[in-house]
Amino acid sequence: MIKPAALFSVILLAAPLASLSPACAMEQSDPRLHRALLDLVRRPDGPPAAIAIIQKGDRRTVYSVGRASIDCPTSARPCPLPKASDYMRIASVSKAFSGAAALSLVSAGRLGLDDTIGLRLPYLPRKWHRVTLRQLLNHTSGLPDFVESKAFVAAVTANPRQAPAPRELLMFVADKPLNFRPGSRYRYSNSDNIAVGLMVEAATGKDYATVLRQRVYRPARLTNTGLGPSLRLPAHFIHGYSRENGAIQDVSEVIEFGGYAWASGGIVSTAGELNRFVRAYVGGKLFDAQTRRQQARFISGGKSGPPGPGKNAAGLGLFRYETRCGTVYGHTGNILGYTHFVAATRDGTRSITTSISTQLTQDLLPPLRRMQELAVCVALSD
Repeated sequence: MIKPAALFSVILLAAPLASLSPACAMEQSDPRLHRALLDLVRRPDGPPAAIAIIQKGDRRTVYSVGRASIDCPTSARPCPLPKASDYMRIASVSKAFSGAAALSLVSAGRLGLDDTIGLRLPYLPRKWHRVTLRQLLNHTSGLPDFVESKAFVAAVTANPRQAPAPRELLMFVADKPLNFRPGSRYRYSNSDNIAVGLMVEAATGKDYATVLRQRVYRPARLTNTGLGPSLRLPAHFIHGYSRENGAIQDVSEVIEFGGYAWASGGIVSTAGELNRFVRAYVGGKLFDAQTRRQQARFISGGKSGPPGPGKNAAGLGLFRYETRCGTVYGHTGNILGYTHFVAATRDGTRSITTSISTQLTQDLLPPLRRMQELAVCVALSD
């Protein structure tokens, strides 16, 4: 997701043993997946913590390795394992939430996929006015990405603790032309989901965080997920780290992502809740069948950011991942301190949530994608 000169990107999550309800039985763990997570943590450039959730029907397995925090209270007490109930910044997995909010309103007749920026957000630059909600959701809008703006990087660097109002994020690129004619190409842009969030507000007359609570969190039964302008994470969180020249630094609470990333990457949640969300979102619990069919018009080669396992294709607030073991649907995320992958089968009955406590690097991408594909294989196996 976001990156002041390599600061940001996007995020993802996992779920805890303690959060399992009595009706949710435990599946036997797969040693291959546990070993793949351990291998990531043991790399010199690897994350201090890694967590994964695999759920098949009502049977869920949580894999947890490493340390939720490397700053242990005493040498006699071991550092805590990451738990599925621990909070994290979910980065661009937040884009699936903005997709859920917008498509819920489409299903209710409050928004249209062909509604334009000119109709809903006429105060934005005139050159953007023909861009539709559909094009924003599948990243074919051509909007320049605000996180690539030098002015944005300067703003974050100068004042990382106090973000501007959401519409001001788009002002960092208001003077730039569209990257291409809307609808003609795919290009992942964080600006798209800022505009989606603003359209949601315009259609409802409510702030975006309220719409998320009413139309996404409540129907998906999420009680520990939220978007808000706070630098601090709730108690009991998995710390996110950065490695620079061999040194490791805790970067969990250095940038106010709720404002600087907002609808594009500002949500905080837990692994358990992300697992529940993706099952509801992909499984059709949040909007009607006709809207789901529109969502599933995929653009081949549309890679999520960062790329997920297998062959990627982009839908509306959703990506398709075709792997050697089968196809799943979801989103990835990568931001300062965290990297995530969350997906489910089309009926929502089988799901995968993986998360590591560091931002992705090019060297880490190949082994991470191999681990994610293995997680898909475990989820789809009998």
